[in-house]
Amino acid sequence: MKEVILGIPELAMVVGTRAMAGAGIGLLLANKMRPEQRRAVGWTLFAVGAVTTIPLAFRVLGNRRDAPAQSAS
Repeated sequence: MKEVILGIPELAMVVGTRAMAGAGIGLLLANKMRPEQRRAVGWTLFAVGAVTTIPLAFRVLGNRRDAPAQSAS
């Protein structure tokens, strides 16, 4: 099993990018704004969330290590 060590800043970035991507998708599906505004804001939030996920994924996957074996007692 692999273990990932994340600090508070990395965790906040992961949560923030997921929230931005989710908000973008929500705006694309909602009808609260004019369609042009909604599409522009939605695609922008989604794109920023998706693009910032790539370096975070590399950073998180680079911090993986083997978890210590647990003994069956």
